[in-house]
Amino acid sequence: MTRTTEGRAVTTRPSTDLDEATALRHQLADELAAAGHIRTPAVDRALRTVPRHAFAPERPLHAAYANEIIATRQSDDGTVISSISAPWLQADMLEAARIQPGHHALEIGSGGYNAALIAELAGPTGHVTTLDIDPAVTDRATRFLTQTGYGRIRVVTADAEHVPAEVVPDGGFDAIVVTVDTWDLPWIDALAEGGRLVAPLRLHGYHWAISFTKRDGALHSDEPLIVCGFVAMQGDGAWHRNRRTVPGTGVHLSWEDGTPLPVDELALALTCEPTVTHTHVTVGGQEPFDALTLYLAGALPGFCRLSADSDGDNGVLNPPPKHWPGAAIVRGNSLARLATERIGDGDEGKGLYEFVVHGHGPRGHLAAQEMAEQVRHWQHNHRGALCPRITARPAASCAPPARDHELHVFAKKHTRITVDWPIVPGPAALLIGRGSCSAG
Repeated sequence: MTRTTEGRAVTTRPSTDLDEATALRHQLADELAAAGHIRTPAVDRALRTVPRHAFAPERPLHAAYANEIIATRQSDDGTVISSISAPWLQADMLEAARIQPGHHALEIGSGGYNAALIAELAGPTGHVTTLDIDPAVTDRATRFLTQTGYGRIRVVTADAEHVPAEVVPDGGFDAIVVTVDTWDLPWIDALAEGGRLVAPLRLHGYHWAISFTKRDGALHSDEPLIVCGFVAMQGDGAWHRNRRTVPGTGVHLSWEDGTPLPVDELALALTCEPTVTHTHVTVGGQEPFDALTLYLAGALPGFCRLSADSDGDNGVLNPPPKHWPGAAIVRGNSLARLATERIGDGDEGKGLYEFVVHGHGPRGHLAAQEMAEQVRHWQHNHRGALCPRITARPAASCAPPARDHELHVFAKKHTRITVDWPIVPGPAALLIGRGSCSAG
């Protein structure tokens, strides 16, 4: 279903509130610019122009302009299924999209506010389409876009896995911005050659906002990856954890990419004290190491994500946080998991940690040595690189995989994702600023 809204801005708040909103909007833009999230005059102007509070009327003004996510719709179990993204992340993604006046732009995952920002960038000669599967979300977006004077934006209710052909311009969109957590990239054909696609892509359950340019029919990343979190994709493009539970332990293993392995024999492995293999690779308490986990996911067959019930007695030492399952590999009746041990306070007193690998089961020590060797390989060869390069090619254009596990290749439904790790020889310096592959 497609709707084009028409109308001018409707003012319902007292002028004192509007004055306060304007001040808060400029204050937020100042903060984002100072932190490096706003980098161009066009994005700066858009964030100072679009009234964020008008898309979140349930929130007090100060909350509407906080630098954080605003949940706008929840499922019956309380899961957030629609939201206004955090401003710092919106600014980063809009900068990466490089939307110019006159561009045709598509937003996947609606709400209204981000579409209005895109419309400011595309200008009066541009065309913006925002799409969502949930009619309650698109109804809300239509209402607020009309009230704020962005009636030329086309609002479409559809499954993003199947973008209606009639909304795709001749030659494709100049920019596609995806604001839902996606496991695949089925929009290559809808993007113009030379166009930009920015999407939060899941690779083995880890998710990064990745900026691509389409060249020769494939997507090529060309900016640092941004660690992020979005509401989950719904419909035919929804991702599945492929989670298996080790019987009687409260330990769960997930294979989003790759083939799930049997887990029943791991119950006995978790009853014994694990071995601990030291890597002698350290990380600061506030230093991101998302690049390492992405590297391990592509380098190790049988890679999976491990989580453990907080109230379970399952033999897992140093269990991973609930919302950030740990990196693990399965080897028959044994497994190994990446963990950390605090070894000091660090230069700033925020802690210094060593990566260690816990091995469970009769061959757990061998699995742990295998993972530890890959940690050292990453340290010696890739840690100093700013970021890996990601390439997404249509699956139909790729030869079938020669084996179940190809190094640093993720086989999706619509695409084949390849991760290329630049080699930076010698000791790796600690990365600062945007982090190893992250921002925010």
